[in-house]
Amino acid sequence: MALPRWALPEYFEDVLPVAAQRMERLRRRLLDEFRLHGYQFVIPPSVEHLDALVSGTGHDMDESTYKLVDRISGRTLGLRADITPQVTRIDAHLLNRQGVTRLCYCGAVVHTMPRNTTSSREPIQIGAELYGHAGIEADVEILRLLARSLQLAGAATLRLDLGHMGLFRALTAYAGLDAADEEILYGILHAKDVPALREFVAGRPQIVADALMPLPTLYGGAEVLVRALSELPDVPGVRAAIEELLHLAKHLGDLPLSFDLADLRGYHYHTGIVFAAYSGTSPAAVALGGRYNEVGKAFGRARPATGFSMDLRDLVVLSGEVEACNGAILAPAQGDAALAAAIEAQRAQGDIVMRELPGHEGAWREAGCDRQLVLRDGAWRVVPLEE
Repeated sequence: MALPRWALPEYFEDVLPVAAQRMERLRRRLLDEFRLHGYQFVIPPSVEHLDALVSGTGHDMDESTYKLVDRISGRTLGLRADITPQVTRIDAHLLNRQGVTRLCYCGAVVHTMPRNTTSSREPIQIGAELYGHAGIEADVEILRLLARSLQLAGAATLRLDLGHMGLFRALTAYAGLDAADEEILYGILHAKDVPALREFVAGRPQIVADALMPLPTLYGGAEVLVRALSELPDVPGVRAAIEELLHLAKHLGDLPLSFDLADLRGYHYHTGIVFAAYSGTSPAAVALGGRYNEVGKAFGRARPATGFSMDLRDLVVLSGEVEACNGAILAPAQGDAALAAAIEAQRAQGDIVMRELPGHEGAWREAGCDRQLVLRDGAWRVVPLEE
């Protein structure tokens, strides 16, 4: 049986008026907050050459990207699945600034598959990125901005999980693992599969087991970082990563932080601190981010970079915000200059005013009107709608 023409593909959906208004209000609130922190708004295109969209991001992004052939150039294009690489291109190739650059964005992205069973394949991605500063101060700023953003969105019982890709890479180098073994280990740790990890280290030198077996247990508050210093090999990359996490624990102590040293989210392109934000009882992260210093190399400048992104659709659901404004005011189709002035006065104070159109009597409440402008005692007045 053929689907009706108005049916949408799975995991795509329309945003109807009330939800769309809530989404737009939240979008504006967040972008205004980013601006107050010095983040400048950019709008990249929805389609780019495929190599620009996926370079430096690993095969995960390549698999998530819809591909098409450009009828003008014959080159393969991609429908963006993530805006972050585009913003990195803007920083590296177009703005070309020498110092710190703060950029923010908001737009739809499209995924070939949903992130989970409740996700849309067309998230409305909103986020902020900071370029040009390699120090931990940039990570502190980004995490504080993320926490502020989620507060503005009304996210409840927030938790920020932090990890560090530098620690994983230092440990795999210490253990002498090749690229293929790293991929296998990534899958094991991502799944928190301790029996598989035990099998992976079996038959290898003892230093491999010593380096890797503690990782799945190093999850919790700042105390796990102290444990990590004693349980993991004392090699420079490991110590540097743990010290950065300790710095965050000290300088972001007022935020609800937890640490997961087996978290490899963004393994293929993150280079340092990684984090995920959770709200309520949902197992899915409401925001993701971290440091990705190497992505800009594909555009000629490997600038230090850190940032985060969120799905505006998810944030609107989390906010629980209820539409509280009045309905619209219905105004007569015809009237004098005094009516026009009354309409403009109502609109100036934020009221929605609709001009009546002939032939729709009895349907204006359905259109959202609950009041009307009527001429009484020589003046135009707002009164309850009578239909």
